[in-house]
Amino acid sequence: MRNINLLILISLFIFFSCQSEKNTETVNEDFPETIEVPINPTPGDNSMNALDWEGTYVGTLPCADCEGIETELTINYDGTYSYKTTYLGKETEAEEVTGTFQWDENGSVITLAGLDGAPGKYKVGENRIWHLDMEGKQIEGDLADRYILTKQ
Repeated sequence: MRNINLLILISLFIFFSCQSEKNTETVNEDFPETIEVPINPTPGDNSMNALDWEGTYVGTLPCADCEGIETELTINYDGTYSYKTTYLGKETEAEEVTGTFQWDENGSVITLAGLDGAPGKYKVGENRIWHLDMEGKQIEGDLADRYILTKQ
């Protein structure tokens, strides 16, 4: 009986001596005590990372001196775009521009690089994008719904 008690005691000793201490802290003199972690410029759920935005968007934008601007914008996951416009009642041939685009810091607006005389800013939503004004703001008023391109 004495051997069994001794065996249990040794087993318990080995078991508890192998356990690591959970509340230990190691201090390294080479590093500061606090570390500043930069805030992620693109928060959790936004158009860039929560929507299926890649694709082709079409619509007819208002035009001051023509019947409308038939617009087709294709945006790709690799950061490239193709932008086709046809001025209805004025031209018969479409103009096409290709280039790259960038997301804003909130991940909700893209800016098309290489468009002359146009803001090239679009707010990205679920299966649609909004053509923005020269200041990057959403157009309001009676014609607001005409500045929306829908995904094909």
